[in-house]
Amino acid sequence: MTAPRPQPGILDISAYVPGASGGGGTGTPIKLSSNESPLGPSPKAIEAYRLAARSLERYPDGGAVALRQAIAAAHGLNPARIVCGAGSDELLYLIATAYLGEGSEALFTEHSFAIFKLATQGRSATPVIAPEKNLATDVDALLARVSDRTRVVFLANPNNPTGTYIPFSEVRRLHRGLPSHVVLVLDAAYAEYVRRNDYEAGLELVATSQNTVMTRTFSKVHGLAGLRLGWAYCPEGIVDVLNRIRPAFNISAAAQAAGIAALGDAAHVEATVAHNDKWLPWMAERLSALGLSVVPSVGNFLLVGFPEGKTAAKADGFLQSRNIYLRPMGAYGLGHTLRLTIGTEAENKTVVAALTDFIGTKGKAA
Repeated sequence: MTAPRPQPGILDISAYVPGASGGGGTGTPIKLSSNESPLGPSPKAIEAYRLAARSLERYPDGGAVALRQAIAAAHGLNPARIVCGAGSDELLYLIATAYLGEGSEALFTEHSFAIFKLATQGRSATPVIAPEKNLATDVDALLARVSDRTRVVFLANPNNPTGTYIPFSEVRRLHRGLPSHVVLVLDAAYAEYVRRNDYEAGLELVATSQNTVMTRTFSKVHGLAGLRLGWAYCPEGIVDVLNRIRPAFNISAAAQAAGIAALGDAAHVEATVAHNDKWLPWMAERLSALGLSVVPSVGNFLLVGFPEGKTAAKADGFLQSRNIYLRPMGAYGLGHTLRLTIGTEAENKTVVAALTDFIGTKGKAA
């Protein structure tokens, strides 16, 4: 007798490993491994979530109509062109399900978001990886790897885990170089944090093309990672395709209610972004002063490189002994680095103090 066998390529997938959150030391863990919001969700979102508990016997709105209308109002969009998902991750998987299969290829950069590869392999398609330039997307390298089997190009902008971005003129150049049947997916999970005049999340390109999708999430600036809520803005044809394969009730009623309330609290979003504007450069400056390499970031995190002798693995062990959790980047081909989420003021100062000890005399035993 033979056991059931999955589709080709499934057993080649290395399962996603989330950021660590505790267990290595005493006291309250400091979790800076998953790019979560240090200010948490809006109080209005929390209250909406609590109120939703009164009607848990009811199915949620399968079309997320009110949520899509709230997203559209917040961003000046057509709600009919919005698809909501259980986090932007689900939307990325849905796109892969719709447009990839055995014999096709998906293209992305070498240090890009891990879900791109997982979604591609899950559809028995071939991942094609383009090298980056200075840890940033190289449009020429992407275009050079487009083939007659390319069906999807995934682009995280800003990119996770590097924190780098490319100006939208480069995104447009990438789009112009793609065949019209290739879907360009712009993952803009960190768009709200970007403070650059040459950056756009991708709404205009979606509005003016038939093959571009922009995905967004409520997990980062809105602080709703635990509810799994995301959305995509798509051309009408792609909306139709995704809604045909989307699970009927993929967004819980509580998540929809919290998302609507979060969109209505602009002051909380502004406070979250202002916090990041203050502490991102502060952390970069302090870590650089310790002799660590810090990749310039436009997100809510930093990619921190460690030298020989004071390796990232040793630093990770030292920090965990103090109940501090960053994200090792070996799975991204960046084994000499740790990714650090910007935390609260107290967390940021604690991490800097711990790394100062690690780099200094106390760190020699690590």
